[in-house]
Amino acid sequence: MNRLCALVTGASSGIGLDIARDLAAKGFDLILTARSRDALERIAAELSSAHGIHTYAFSYDLALADAPSELYDAVAATGHVVDVLINNAGFAMYGPFADGDTRTGLDLLQVNVVALTHLTRLFLPGMLKRGRGRILNVASTAAFQPGPLMAVYYASKAYVLHFSEAIAEEVRGTGVTVTALCPGATRTGFQKRGGLDDSKLFQGNVLDSAAVARDGVAAMLRGQMLVIPGLRNQVLIALERFSPRWLIPRIIRRMQAPVTKQG
Repeated sequence: MNRLCALVTGASSGIGLDIARDLAAKGFDLILTARSRDALERIAAELSSAHGIHTYAFSYDLALADAPSELYDAVAATGHVVDVLINNAGFAMYGPFADGDTRTGLDLLQVNVVALTHLTRLFLPGMLKRGRGRILNVASTAAFQPGPLMAVYYASKAYVLHFSEAIAEEVRGTGVTVTALCPGATRTGFQKRGGLDDSKLFQGNVLDSAAVARDGVAAMLRGQMLVIPGLRNQVLIALERFSPRWLIPRIIRRMQAPVTKQG
């Protein structure tokens, strides 16, 4: 009997790596992609040996416009069909929008929004034709509000959430489901790349990456449209509905301001 196959983007670290580990333990063959070839190949060999699965490692930079199409062709060449698509790749940038690097902001949108949309468009028709499939798009609790000091990132995750919920409704009843995973602050390499180490948001109580991955995979396999890991995050999102719209950006800015260092 053929195993199901999952494609995981951003699989070399953080939530993407933990999702890959969770799926490997469940017996899925894996196609892993990220920018770091050496890390990917090591992880692929590790998971294949530990779980007796087939793994493939493809190094692509999803900030490049042609990368999703090239990845799709590389996957087709393996002879596998993608039963599960995990759109996890993404990054943030921190600081006032007017001071930010233009190229970094555009690359962020290419990875977080355009590549995710492109890969979904490439793999979804095959799933619909086969009458089965699962898509997990990694959004964020950032999707529920504007984010001063991370304006582009928050806006990108709002797109991911709304896109995922819309497509989930479009494919309802087809055997294919779409899930949006919306974690809050999670301890990964993500905050270092985004320059977030000094932000108040990543001080104190943050989520565990492996737990977030387990919650996301479980919700996806159930066909659940939305999952917000952590009771605290669920409560905060619910409370936002009762807050004045003008107040929310002020609260978020205060939460994301740099920590004042003593000494």
